[in-house]
Amino acid sequence: MATEGQGKSLIHTAACLIIGDEVLGGKTVDTNSAYFAKFCFSLGINLKRIEVIADDEDEIVEAARRMSTKYDFVVTSGGIGPTHDDITYQSIAKAFDLPLKLHEDAFARMKRLSKPHPSQPNFSWDTPSASLTAKKRMIELPLDDSKPYEDQVVFVDETLWVPVSVVNGNIHILPGVPRLFQQMLDGLKPRILPRLTDPEGKGVQRILISTPMAESAIAEYLTELAGRVEPKGVKVGSYPRWGKEHNTVTLVGRDLEFMESLVAEVEQAVQGKRVSVEGEDDAETADPEAGKLASG
Repeated sequence: MATEGQGKSLIHTAACLIIGDEVLGGKTVDTNSAYFAKFCFSLGINLKRIEVIADDEDEIVEAARRMSTKYDFVVTSGGIGPTHDDITYQSIAKAFDLPLKLHEDAFARMKRLSKPHPSQPNFSWDTPSASLTAKKRMIELPLDDSKPYEDQVVFVDETLWVPVSVVNGNIHILPGVPRLFQQMLDGLKPRILPRLTDPEGKGVQRILISTPMAESAIAEYLTELAGRVEPKGVKVGSYPRWGKEHNTVTLVGRDLEFMESLVAEVEQAVQGKRVSVEGEDDAETADPEAGKLASG
């Protein structure tokens, strides 16, 4: 379980909080949680929860407090733009009784690296305006004066002015724009690797075995197998592929040598074979009549 200020402790578990009415309303498709899931899997971090919530202060406050308490590494996505409905910073600040403060280094980077929109040809960084106020909202961050700012504001890429705001030691506030989310999450990796139980970041391994058998036909064997390998930290999965010739059985764990020792047994039991990706052994469906027409 996570504890307050545990930003430098080992990371075992993770959670992702997607914030945005546009996701819940179907206007935007969330791809960030899927990217985060793959990121965690590749590093061997146990992703325990993904939530999507509205741009609602009370909901953000509740979710941020709960996730920070329960998980070691929490990432939020969305709600940090210049408009009235971008309330992630202010909500998370409220969740942990922190003030919002203009981060001067972030402001300097914003002025250096960002360009005014073509619709704002007369915009000035030195003249007070509604546009300047709106821009500053994006760098007014939840800051705890009792802790070093370098632990709370992280710049992961020299080409970006957008910082990762780190609150309560384990909440990492990221933008919702997928390109930025991915770039900044990847940029956090060097800071995360030393805090993993597997510092080399080899992560969890997955073996795929394709089977032509119905799930119900192999359910008894997979149940027995799962009980047998669970003490070794290996999970057994079964995934139907609707409308396809083969289903997929998976072995997931860290002990690759042990998992490899199971492959021949599983292949025999499910009358299948190991594959690199799902579907690689699906036969191409062909219409014999179409062949006749094509040949003459």
